Amino acid sequence: MNNPFETRQIWFLTGSQDLYGEETLAQVAEQSQHVAAHLQASDDIPVEIVWKPVLKDAASIRRLALEANADDSCIGVITWMHTFSPAKMWITGLDALATPLLHLHTQANVELPWADIDMDFMNLNQAAHGDREFGYIAARMSVPRKIVVGHASHTGVQQQVGRWARAAAGWAALRGATLARFGDNMRYVAVTEGDKTEAEVRFGIAVNTWGVNELVERVDAAPAEQIDALVAEYEQLYDVVPELKAGGERHESLRYAAAQELGMRSFLEEVGATAFTTTFEDLGGLRQLPGLAVQRLMADGYGFGAEGDWKTAVLVRAAKVMGHGLPGGASLMEDYTYEMTPGKEKILGAHMLEICPTQTTGTPRVEIHPLGIGDREDPVRLVFDTDPGEGIVVAMSDLRERFRLTANLVDIVPPDAELPNLPVARAVWEPRPDFTTSATAWLTAGGAHHTVLSTAIGREVWEDFADIAEVELAVIDEQTTVRGFAQQLRWNAAYHRLAQGL
Repeated sequence: MNNPFETRQIWFLTGSQDLYGEETLAQVAEQSQHVAAHLQASDDIPVEIVWKPVLKDAASIRRLALEANADDSCIGVITWMHTFSPAKMWITGLDALATPLLHLHTQANVELPWADIDMDFMNLNQAAHGDREFGYIAARMSVPRKIVVGHASHTGVQQQVGRWARAAAGWAALRGATLARFGDNMRYVAVTEGDKTEAEVRFGIAVNTWGVNELVERVDAAPAEQIDALVAEYEQLYDVVPELKAGGERHESLRYAAAQELGMRSFLEEVGATAFTTTFEDLGGLRQLPGLAVQRLMADGYGFGAEGDWKTAVLVRAAKVMGHGLPGGASLMEDYTYEMTPGKEKILGAHMLEICPTQTTGTPRVEIHPLGIGDREDPVRLVFDTDPGEGIVVAMSDLRERFRLTANLVDIVPPDAELPNLPVARAVWEPRPDFTTSATAWLTAGGAHHTVLSTAIGREVWEDFADIAEVELAVIDEQTTVRGFAQQLRWNAAYHRLAQGL
């Protein structure tokens, strides 16, 4: 996956006015550049911070907002009112702004020089009430925003800005993106259906379908020398079982899996898709349900949803971008079955073939096994256990008038015993706050059975993403109670319905 942050920028905007004179404004510009430099130097912020000249009037503010909207490299703006910037001058700019906004409530100095404070110092350092003026107009105009409070040199502040920057990058990655569906969704399944037009309105991603046999043509045309090179890569990176190696009785199946990867990559690159779906019920001329190919494409940053589940593919793609460069990964996941022994309750998550290898630091094993559905040849897949640690599972549901994201904080643990007869990649987790509360709340929310499991990004990034997208997020965590969660959903329903207007 190419670095999704490399060409992205966040603009740093400083508010002031002409009342204080040129000398004070020169100090404002110098100090605001220092604040922006603190953020730019932080390893916790993956996106370039670009300082912009101090804004002093309504016309320049509106013009800059329009420039931010039009610049594809700009994925967000940070505002700071260094002095007292009267908020009426921000009205037309905020009204025009369509770019994610973070309001940084900070000041130039950490410690106050108590013995030296005079009125010149007070006139210069007015963020304590300048930002309150800005906060008022943003609240009055119902402008979605992230608020971060503290000095820009402090690690905690930089981490919050960094998490928001990742959410903004995930949002930007969906805007104008294409999701390729190879075939339709699994028949009779409700939750994988949904309003693809509304998804493009809300998230900006176009969800379109191609006939599977268009993909088959690419797979069948994969050059033998490229297949050879890819098979050699498999043997270098993974523990390939002997029957799939060169000279093994099933080596041809591995070569076909490589052809699938080559064909899928070339097709997705040609149509410009960054996410895709497949379904075992619509395979056309494919000899195998793609397993290894899908896993490796996900590892390279593509979003994926099984059985035509484009909503999960959207989430996987966003999670891949938001978590880029961090330890851990993101993958399609499905709650498959439970350990319900009292005191030992756990969820075993897996799928037929397609769990992303970014979920392990170990060496996956390349295996081939029968698949009881799909009516095709035995598919090749990577088999491994997900690394223990903290994670979050997030699902998207279509509730007719809106989308809901349901999220559960989980603790990934080793299986209670070996799984020698389960020939797929998997994860085992203990949901917070406990199994019964988690499952009850998830069912109450109508959370989907397909999710994205993320071990690279956590709750705050998803909250920031949901705020930017203006979509509902219902979180199940260690504080959740069934009664409180149900009440939260009721309030959410009322709010989101009112927020849509007539």
